[in-house]
Amino acid sequence: MACSQDQYSRGFVGGPKTRLPARAQLTRRRDFVGRQRQLQAPDLAAREAKRDREASFVCGRALALDPKVLLLDEPMGGMNQDEKEDMARYILDVNQERGVTVVLIEHDMGVVMDISDRVVVLDRGRRIAAGTPDEVQRNQAVIEAYLGATKGGGRT
Repeated sequence: MACSQDQYSRGFVGGPKTRLPARAQLTRRRDFVGRQRQLQAPDLAAREAKRDREASFVCGRALALDPKVLLLDEPMGGMNQDEKEDMARYILDVNQERGVTVVLIEHDMGVVMDISDRVVVLDRGRRIAAGTPDEVQRNQAVIEAYLGATKGGGRT
């Protein structure tokens, strides 16, 4: 559900459960996003900084409604290693500080294995494994699907 600027200014932020006035909620959320920005290196190139700001803005906008679950579809796409590390820290902070469950769809297995508590692996839309990162990395079906099954010493 998207909220317009009008809805924010009329005090509809957070829905009926929320007791804080809209302005206080927005300030609290802006401070959280701002804290995340301060963690990032000030010497990022302008292009990288812009892309990083856009990713943080999109996440911050999604967090404005205090979701219980945040779905991120390939948030690391097109990022260099430094940007990926910053985004990974941001995702961990969202989970740990805000208590938001993050469902992450990502193809960078290093990132997935570093920040995930649980991993589900799909092959052609079918679940082939689920468990901790260590369990999934050792799963034979995952190894065969992503590294290729070996028959007689060669890949298939």
